[in-house]
Amino acid sequence: MLELYGSPHCPFTRELRDWLEWTCKDFIEYDVDTDPEANARMRSLNSGDRNVPVLIEDGKVIQVGWQGRSCIIVA
Repeated sequence: MLELYGSPHCPFTRELRDWLEWTCKDFIEYDVDTDPEANARMRSLNSGDRNVPVLIEDGKVIQVGWQGRSCIIVA
């Protein structure tokens, strides 16, 4: 199962979500702005990086950003 960590304020999170839905991928989405546990989990898996979106599969980061672009979240 894919996990998408992102922010509703980040257009690249929205674009990656749209692509996942378009390609019929199953995923769970976490809002790192409102979910401190998801924020901490994302940062621990991504070496403390604060960029979103982050796509994780089987506990491993497989993608940061979307098409070379990302947003930085406030800690």
